[in-house]
Amino acid sequence: MSKLNETDVQGFVIRGYNFPFARYLFLEVTDHQKVRRFIDNLLPYITTGEHWDDGKPQSTVNIAFTHKGLALMQLPDASLLSFPVEFLQGMKARADILGDSGPNGPENWDEIWREERVHIWLAVNALSPAALEDACATIQQLLNTHGGAGIVGQQDAAALQIDGKFCTKEHFGYTDGFGNPDYLGLERHSQPGQGKLNKDGSWSPLATGELLLGYADEAGELPVAPLPHLLANNGTFMVYRKLHQNVATFRNYLEEKGKAYPGGKEKLASKFVGRWRDGTPTELSPDKEDSSIATDPSRNVNFTFGKDSDGTKCPIGAHLRRVNPRDAFGFNGRLTNRRRVTRRGLPYGPYAPEGQPITDNIERGVAFMALNASLSRQFEFVQQQWIEYGNDSHQGNDKDLILGNHGSHANGSKFVIQGTDDPKNPPFVCGGLTNFVELRGGDYFFIPSMTALKMLSTGTVDPR
Repeated sequence: MSKLNETDVQGFVIRGYNFPFARYLFLEVTDHQKVRRFIDNLLPYITTGEHWDDGKPQSTVNIAFTHKGLALMQLPDASLLSFPVEFLQGMKARADILGDSGPNGPENWDEIWREERVHIWLAVNALSPAALEDACATIQQLLNTHGGAGIVGQQDAAALQIDGKFCTKEHFGYTDGFGNPDYLGLERHSQPGQGKLNKDGSWSPLATGELLLGYADEAGELPVAPLPHLLANNGTFMVYRKLHQNVATFRNYLEEKGKAYPGGKEKLASKFVGRWRDGTPTELSPDKEDSSIATDPSRNVNFTFGKDSDGTKCPIGAHLRRVNPRDAFGFNGRLTNRRRVTRRGLPYGPYAPEGQPITDNIERGVAFMALNASLSRQFEFVQQQWIEYGNDSHQGNDKDLILGNHGSHANGSKFVIQGTDDPKNPPFVCGGLTNFVELRGGDYFFIPSMTALKMLSTGTVDPR
């Protein structure tokens, strides 16, 4: 295919900004004509996917809408009804499908998500706190001038600082940010292992239609998209989930089970996720951290599970293997290619060093976002079938140890580590799992192209 028109795609979709600071503003629509004027005046500030010839800007701005938000902006009924049903219903209504019950149920979400008051998502990413405040002040000034929407909440997030340096770790101590998919036509630094597996063992980009609407997906089909095509093309759907991390519970559990596991606490932690906490994949180094692998872009995502069908290097139920099984299901990974999502987000809340007294009551976690052309085929499938249900991984009803909603089970669930005859690498069962991560709310959003944003701001969306 020809190169994408990156100036028409919002930068948040096709660029991992890697900025250390972010603020997500949540807006409620109050007047459709005024909010259109606000969006029209915001357009010059929206960051596109175009190449930064002069280096990174000080900040970026991007925007997305819930279905209810689009309805309040008085999109034509024919356009509103043409969106996929899962987006039309929203994340709260899909709670049963997603396993969002008990401690993760909508009744326990933050108020703005319980009441579905969030209609517009505005993301500001910045290189410094000053740049963040400047960009947010500009947005507030536009809101004050044009009206039509009000800020009903915000979520600040930032890369964790350890020993005075920003890092890519999250609150459980794992290095994060590996292996977002590679897509055809996107200008980026590709790494072996990010795309789809070829028969000769090499890797190639996934079809563009797995991320962006208006392009063929891995089946050679166009994903379900709203009408008219100009509204859909170069847009995508986003899942926003505020994930609270029970860091005290996780550390206590790891400490307790690590005393019984022959490999010790750190090796056990690596089995939970499929990576050592420095990012080394257990598939490539099952017995120790290896920084030479973790920091090598040609190796740190370049591995498969097909030759480890027994899970003796990376447990079959490890988090990394569950959310991206690669070739573990056979067919050279083609079953997995249809389920890939692009992840965005940053931690929120204060970092707590290891060994420091800690409580789960402090708000800390990850503002998690997933981008995909099909909410149902990609995010919802992974969440329902691979995180909340384990049959595809021969795990029965056992859930993903990290993200699984274990609280809905009376006795919790278990995590099984497959082993070998080596006494240093024995089979091991971790029982009595509890919720290490709890959902605090979120919703499904549509991230339009720049063309579509102009149509929205001028009220010229015509589905005929």
